[in-house]
Amino acid sequence: MNFTLLALFLQIITCFAVFFDVPIVRQVVGFFFFTFVTGFIILKLLKLDELNWVETVLFSLGHSIAFLMIAGLLINQLGFLFAISQPLSLTPLLVVLNSIILLFAFLVQLKDKGVKFWSTRSFRLSSCILFFLTLPILSIVGAIFVNIYANNKILLAVLMLIVLSFIIGVLFKKLERKELYPFAVLMIALAVLFHSSFISNYIIPFGSDIPGEFFVCKTTQNKAYWDSTAPIIGDIVYGRLNAMLSITILPTVYSTLLKIDSTWMFKLIFPLFFAFVPVGLFQIWQTQVGKKYAFIATFLFIAQFTFYTEMLGLSRQMIAELFFVLLLLTIFNNKLKRINRVICFIIFSFALVTSHYAIAEIFLFFISFALIALFILKRPSKKITFSMAIFIFTIMFTWYVFISGSTTFNSLLVYGDYVYQQLDEFFNPASRGQVVMMGLGMAESPSLLNTISRTFAYITQVFIIIGFVALITKRARSYMENEYFVFNLIAIIFLFMLILIPGLANTMSMTRFYHVLLFFLSPLCVVGADFLMDFISKKRKPILTSALLLAVLIPHFLFQSGFIYEVAGADSWSIPLSGYRMSSPRLYGHYGFTDAYSVFGARWLLENFNAKNLTLYADERTLTNVLTMHALIPRCNLLSNTTSVADDGVVYLSKLNVVYDLIPFERFLWNSSQLSYIFDELNIIYNNGGSEVYKNTP
Repeated sequence: MNFTLLALFLQIITCFAVFFDVPIVRQVVGFFFFTFVTGFIILKLLKLDELNWVETVLFSLGHSIAFLMIAGLLINQLGFLFAISQPLSLTPLLVVLNSIILLFAFLVQLKDKGVKFWSTRSFRLSSCILFFLTLPILSIVGAIFVNIYANNKILLAVLMLIVLSFIIGVLFKKLERKELYPFAVLMIALAVLFHSSFISNYIIPFGSDIPGEFFVCKTTQNKAYWDSTAPIIGDIVYGRLNAMLSITILPTVYSTLLKIDSTWMFKLIFPLFFAFVPVGLFQIWQTQVGKKYAFIATFLFIAQFTFYTEMLGLSRQMIAELFFVLLLLTIFNNKLKRINRVICFIIFSFALVTSHYAIAEIFLFFISFALIALFILKRPSKKITFSMAIFIFTIMFTWYVFISGSTTFNSLLVYGDYVYQQLDEFFNPASRGQVVMMGLGMAESPSLLNTISRTFAYITQVFIIIGFVALITKRARSYMENEYFVFNLIAIIFLFMLILIPGLANTMSMTRFYHVLLFFLSPLCVVGADFLMDFISKKRKPILTSALLLAVLIPHFLFQSGFIYEVAGADSWSIPLSGYRMSSPRLYGHYGFTDAYSVFGARWLLENFNAKNLTLYADERTLTNVLTMHALIPRCNLLSNTTSVADDGVVYLSKLNVVYDLIPFERFLWNSSQLSYIFDELNIIYNNGGSEVYKNTP
């Protein structure tokens, strides 16, 4: 079929579904068109025909998201030239985006009239594909059962099916022969992510930054315009969040086009994007350690609890990691022509810089030190060049200095000063943070099961060290390109820096740093286990390596996911499996779980008061996890034992305060009855049984 005509046909269906607001069709067809078809057209425009089907899907996804971010930015900035006060509203977005996409399709047809929209390669729906497809579906069903019936049995079964999938992938060659590894990785990643993200009808922050991310997203969406200044003047935290297109323009474009609530953008769409990160890693690693070992390394990456807990509360980092992986794919793909490599690097670099500042800094760190290392080793590379480092540094400096009042750049200076101030604590191990202490075995374990869990984690770390030593001494059987070996070297050095330099791990949290470093360290775990078994058995027996890795990674995953803790009835940190028996300070305080009572109370506050003229009081957890997201109030006076409510002041109490009788403040935790004197002169003006609003009427 004619390429332009088919693109036009798909656009007409999408536009019809959008304008007439056809339920489900608008969301499904619109998502597919703007997320994959758009990027595929760009690939054809760039003549990226050298990619295999996995790379085509990944690059289509990356180019689609980058296109929506860049085009959305241009529409936003140029809208006022045409007297459009809300450039990110439906009509401007749909008209401009579709015009550009149709132009791209026309140019593709003009350049190559023989181009085809899809490969004619046959696709058979095998039993393996159906089995893997059931994983994310059952995961969603299991999460719904937890929400409605507090029954976790389906989710427990899903985790065991994931283990079974891993065993099948390791022991049976059928997946490798049929090239099903990437599909299996995607389905496993989705199942693990959805088993957490679908818990509750509201966003769970997991102690991360998503309340602030949601605030800047809703601020942009409500205005239908992205204000490049900070949403709260002088606030460095919200300023740097507002500078990221990944949580301002991108979710606004999707929500507007597909009519998806912002809550489900962060609970469904972003995790779906994030699930392609391990697929991209597998694609990179298979050229370095082979397909089966790459699959095992990918499972280790997914098994780490940060992947499906903390990362779900870091939407901008999910998008940034996708572009990080795409940049690595661009660098290490030997089939890409030079001009295509340059274009992809430029597009993905800009998208990375405008997605997450810290991940962009880490990427720049790796690129810069790789150049230095390759120069010292006298192994010049055509894949990593000086111009790459200069280009990404220029984008970073320009964007972080001139957007949102330089709050992002100022944040970097603040973090640097914090680390500098911590240097006096060099000989104090506690200055590295609790997670580093646990990783070094210097923190007391709370239980026997936790000790066993740590043991399996330590074994994976030992394998990584052994694998690195084996590569350094050239005794490993796996072959790695010079550039990737240098990245491994930098990752190890970075890890030791996080351990040695006081305060450095606290700038982004050690769990997040380690999660990112696994982009390079995960294959070393497999290499280390392989080398160890070769050393012990004196003969090359891959089945022994596979058995060893299964024996380590399966328990590691079951501990990390909370499966064993739940089955044993022990203290657990898994909300999907053990939230029903979790203490309220941990569930509502640490993780930020939110219920309908608190949300409706916050929405009532939003509808009945002007936030700009409101003197509001609430506890710090309620402010972060409820008011910031659901009342769009990011700042208020915190309740404490010294609080005195001003005239016309309003006090908001969430379910944590009303039902569980707890008011947290910094490191203190009071019973609400201990602060009852605060409410003696106040009038209750709202009560839904789980949240209350009081006002001091003079």
